Parts: sequence; C-alpha cells; structure tokens
Amino acid sequence: MNPGEIFFTLASCAAFMALVAWISYLKTRGETQTQDGYFLAGRNLGGLFIAGSLLLTNLSAEQLIGLNGSAYGYNLSSMAWEVTAAVATVAMAFIFLPRYLAGAFTTLPEFLRSRYDVQVQRLAVVLFMLGYGFVTIPSVLYSGSIAVIQIFNVEALLGVGRFEALVVTVLVVGIVGAVYAVFGGLKAVAVSDTLNGVGLLIVGALVPILGLILLGGGDFLSGLSIITSSSTEKLNAVGGPADPTPFGTLFTGMILANLFYWCANQYVIQRALAARNLAEGQKGVLLSGFFKVLVPIFMMMPGIIAFHHYGPGLASIDLAYPQLVRDVFPVWMMGFFLAVLLGAVFSSFNSLLNSAATLFCIDIYTPLRGGQVTDREIVRVAMIASVVIALFSFTVAPLLYFAPEGLWQVIRVFTGFYNIPIVTIVIVGLFTRRTPAIGAKIVIIFHVVAYGLAKFVFDDIITIHFLHLYAVLFVIEVAIMLVAARLSPRKEAWTFERREQVDLSPWKLAAPVAVTLLSLVVAMYLVFSPLGLAGEGPGWPFAAGIAVLLAVNLAAWTRSVLPRPVPGS
Repeated sequence: MNPGEIFFTLASCAAFMALVAWISYLKTRGETQTQDGYFLAGRNLGGLFIAGSLLLTNLSAEQLIGLNGSAYGYNLSSMAWEVTAAVATVAMAFIFLPRYLAGAFTTLPEFLRSRYDVQVQRLAVVLFMLGYGFVTIPSVLYSGSIAVIQIFNVEALLGVGRFEALVVTVLVVGIVGAVYAVFGGLKAVAVSDTLNGVGLLIVGALVPILGLILLGGGDFLSGLSIITSSSTEKLNAVGGPADPTPFGTLFTGMILANLFYWCANQYVIQRALAARNLAEGQKGVLLSGFFKVLVPIFMMMPGIIAFHHYGPGLASIDLAYPQLVRDVFPVWMMGFFLAVLLGAVFSSFNSLLNSAATLFCIDIYTPLRGGQVTDREIVRVAMIASVVIALFSFTVAPLLYFAPEGLWQVIRVFTGFYNIPIVTIVIVGLFTRRTPAIGAKIVIIFHVVAYGLAKFVFDDIITIHFLHLYAVLFVIEVAIMLVAARLSPRKEAWTFERREQVDLSPWKLAAPVAVTLLSLVVAMYLVFSPLGLAGEGPGWPFAAGIAVLLAVNLAAWTRSVLPRPVPGS
C-alpha cells in the first residue's frame, strides 16, 4: 500500500469503529448503574443481541487464520469444532438455560454454591480466574494481534519489528475492547458484538465469493467447478487418525468440550443469562447454532480456494487466508475489513474482561463484604477490577512472543485443566439429588492432578488424542461423584430453589428449530464426506440421507405449526 491507501484504510476503519461505539453508547446510556444493569444488561437482552454477541465472542481473528490454514494444509476435518457446537447450543437452550434463568444466577459458581456449597463455588472461581487471568485473556490478545499483523503486515506499515508491532496492536485492541467492558458493561459488549458480527458475516461471505471469482478467472461458477471437481479430498470433513480432528473425537471429548464452552463457560453463557425471558434466550442460543453451522463456508472454504489458486507451496499454511484477502479485496474495502477483524479480536477480549470482573465481584468481593454491597459500590469495584485485569493482560500478552514452542502448547491445552471438571459437576449436579459437595471437590482436585500428569509428565506414555483423554477423565469423574453419592449421600435431597426474575415460558418454535439445526449438522457431514463432494459425487446413499432429514423436518414442523385437535371434539 502507498501512503494514501494506508491513510484511507485507517480512516475508514476508524470511522466504522466510531459508528459502532456511538450506537453502543446510545443503546447503553444510563443502564449500567445497577448490578444487573452492568453484569447482565438489566436482564433485558433480546434474541438477536444474544446471538450476535455469542457469535463474535466465539469467533476470533485467530480462527480465521487457523481454520483456513487447516483447510489449506489438510482438509475440512477441523470444522468439527464449529459445526458440532450446534448440538451444545441445543442442550443449552433446552436443558441448562431454563434452570439458570429459574435460579436468576449471575455466574455459574453461584449455581454451584446453590447445588453444592460455598467451597465448591470458591474452587470453581479459582479455576476460572486463573484460567482467564493468566492464560485465556492474554493469549486471546496475543493470538488475535498476531492474526491482525499477519493479514495487514503491520511491521511494514509502521516500519517497525515484529515485537514492536505486536505491542502496538495489543495496546490498540486491548484499550478499545477495555473501553466497552469497563464503561459500558455487558450491554455495550453485546451491542458492539452484534454490529461487528453483521460486518463479520458480510466479510465472511465476500472472501469466498471473491476468491471463487478469482479462481475462475472472473467467473464464480467456474471457480466453484474447480474446487468440486479436482483435489476433492480437501472437501472431506470425516477426519482420519492423521488429520487435525479425527472423526471419532466427535463422539468423545468433542461433545464435552462443546458442552463446557456453550453451557458452563462463564464468559459465553453470561449473554444468555441476560435474556429478557426464556423464549428470547432460546432464540439467541439456537440462532448462534445456525451461525456455527455456516462457519465452514465462511472460515474454511477460503483455505480450499487458496490451495487451488496458489498450490501447496505457501511458506506456511497460516498464510493462506492473509494472502487470499490481500489478493481479492480492493483497497477501498480494506478499512472495513480491518475494523471487522479488530472487532472480532477485541470482542473476545472484552467479553472475557467483563466476565472476569463479574466473577470477582459476585463470587469473591461480595461474599467478603458479607453480602452488604450497594449497586454503586459493586459497579465501581467492577470497573476497577476490569482496569487491573486489562493492564495485567497488556503486560503478559506481548511476553508470549518470547515463549518457547513448548510453553505455547501448554497455553493451548490449559483449558483442559478446568473445562471437564466444571462440566462434570454441573451435569451430575443437575441430574442427581443426593450427590454431596465432597464428590465435586474430589473431582476438581483429581482432575487437575490427573490431567497435569497425563499432559506434561507421562505424555510420552499416554499418547491418545487429548479429546479422547477428556472423555476418559469425564467417565472417571462421573464415577467418582456417583460413588460419593452412594457412600456419603446428602442428608436431604437437593431441591432447586426458584427465584426467577423473567418469564420462563419457552419459545413455541424452539423444538422444530432445534430439529432443523441438528439436521443441518448431519447434512454438512453428508455434503462434505466421501458420500458427497469429497467422493466421486453424490449417489443414492447421499440422496437417501438428505431425504430422511427432510422427512424428519417436515414431521417436526407439521407437529409444531398445525393446530392440535381438541379432545372430545
């Protein structure tokens, strides 16, 4: 880019970001003065804002780079992380969300205190805060900033080295994200996420469309014909043992990882906890599931296009998406793309920041004050906590640049220290009545020790895929809790204490929408498999599978939409 193009890109980027900030400000004025207003948007989020915030909180610049790189270098097997998340959103909509809203919980540890005791609550808070503060928040800033640097070649733009460019990008992304989280609370985060999410969908659709036009020499259909007729093994989502995501992991640890992320991870579920009623919460969660099913089209197909256009000769698979973007986007659109990309990065950051402050205030500060805290005080403490956490992450994130490969791998798998024990004690807690708190405490301690030993001490001996390891530990930990319930059951069966503050009437169309969503998951695997585009072409097994899915959907929608006969009429 010449100086004029750089100025235009930065100016148009700043203009779009300013528009998002202004709309977010207008939507949140005067709504952050109370605890519920700051942490849960006044328990008044609609389905669209919930879906938009969930979408952008989940999707990041790192995924744009990584998923497209995986498609370029291997195949579509890594789409499992995105597509199968739809199953977890259905579980959230029907199983977890109604219970969370009925208890009027602000945080997941609050639920654990209600189900078990205060010690389990504190252990969960420790796990979340250590994970968020020392690893997740800094690594989100670091990886997102690296993605921005790769796509826009920030070193060349600023005339500095990679580390200096990283520091500048971390500060820009972090400060902008922190402004939303500190001053606007959850609603500002949700509004800005939704607006940036619309931009991300536009950009996500344009890149493969423009890429196919480029591949086809100016003809979209010719480009589409190329990727569906040559090297079709790239379109295979049914991963083998040597692929990044083996197909078998979908039925073991993948299920558990997604259940944790969408049903028990504070910085994700906090949006759904802010729903104005159960129906809007279900709409938002299920709509986000539809977006996840579309992710392979937006965030992996460009990698396939890059393989056909550039061949396998790129220096790194992570260059596939940045190179394609630079080649297909005109200069006048690069500012909008940069704004959306930055929005995706600081969305994850400000969501984590807001949730970390929520955990600190609700589960640490308020109990220490004996519960006697005014709304004004709790909001002030939340702002201070957000600033402190943000400053800490600004310091830690650039230091990851100097981390050896081994340490970076530790960071990548760190979530495994707390995702499985949390989802285990939540599921067992919901579906049993006499499982004691001691069972949950044993599981948390056991998992941290066992997972640490398996991943970092006996990793040469225990060589199974880490997702299979999740499943093994989950089974053991469920058994531990059931044994504890048998040997030392609660004296009184646990009963759910209802304190709902919103209408809990379910969405009338939730069931057929969920059937359609799950059908799309199956359909995606039929299309991108040897039975579909990754083979010799769709045959009768493919057609039969699609026919069954259509019949199931027709039955589900007919049952829900048509009036039922009145008995005795």
